[in-house]
Formats: sequence, C-alpha cells, structure tokens
Amino acid sequence: MSKLLIEGVSRRFPGVRGAVPTQALEPTAMAVADNDFICILGPSGCGKSTLLRIVAGLDVPSTGRVLLDGQPVARPGPDRGMVFQSYTLFPWLTVRQNVLFGSRATPAVADALIARVGLRGFENHFPKMLSGGMQQRTALARALANDPKILLLDEPFGALDNQTRALMQELLLGIWEADRKTVLFVTHDI
Repeated sequence: MSKLLIEGVSRRFPGVRGAVPTQALEPTAMAVADNDFICILGPSGCGKSTLLRIVAGLDVPSTGRVLLDGQPVARPGPDRGMVFQSYTLFPWLTVRQNVLFGSRATPAVADALIARVGLRGFENHFPKMLSGGMQQRTALARALANDPKILLLDEPFGALDNQTRALMQELLLGIWEADRKTVLFVTHDI
C-alpha cells in the first residue's frame, strides 16, 4: 500500500467578477511509497505549490482525492509537516517558541531538533536576529516537531544564496536518511 496516493487531483479557481476561471492544476496522479523522497519539478505557475497545499490539507481539490495511509486528507493534521517558501516564523516568538508552537513536542524535543538543524545557542533568539538560512532551519525544526509521517517542502530554499542552499540541502538529506521520512519537495530549480 502506498503511503500517499494522489488520484486525479486537479484545482480550478473560479473567475473573479466574471473573469475566466484559472486551471491551477491539471488532473494529477501519483503513488508515493513510505520513505520516498520525491522532487516535484516544474516552472513557476504550473501547480506544484497548489498540489502541495492540497496534500497538506490547506486547500481542496476540484476533482480527485488524496489518501494518506489509506485515509482521505480533508484538512491539515500533525501527520504532515509543511515548510513554506517564505519565512513563516512568528516574529514575537523565539526559536524555541517557534519550534514548539502548535506542536505536541516537549521543550527537550524542541531543543534536540534545534541542535540537529545547527542552531544550538540560538534557542532564545528572535527571527529578526537570524539569517535567512537560520530562519529556514527553524521552520524545518518546527515541521519536524510533531514527528510527521510526511514532510512537505514548498521551495524552502528558494530565497537562499547558493552556499546556504547547498548546506540546507545536505541537512535535509541527512535528516531524510536518518529518519526515513516520506518527503515531497517542490522546486523550480535543480
């Protein structure tokens, strides 16, 4: 049985004020096995992020369905960890508080994740005190805090310089190899 099954999923947004509807995602099918690392590659505007948002339960398909471990995805859940392309940290929370926000993790687990992504010593820093790469590492730690079954990454390294991007890619691959998470990674740039 597939970990994640995407069957005929499409997304059409209605036109605004009589405009023509927008077909954001053509019908798509995919079977993702446990521990797979799948890269969804395509140009901007082809529906990659829309597909990821549907898998995350943040949007609903116009047609088709998404099953995770045989169960329909209808809304967000702790079994899916999401890292967005923009920095999505709360500016009034510290690194530790951001990692813990909305999770079931204990402070000890949060501190272990913070250390794992290379931010030991920055637990009490606010996002404005961090570089872009450090903010994305914080977002990755937060996505891992609930120990999700699947990790959804929406161009998480797109705003980073080449050197930081390479370091983040190595970090992500190390986490995937160690934890054997199922990963969907969206990008337009290889």
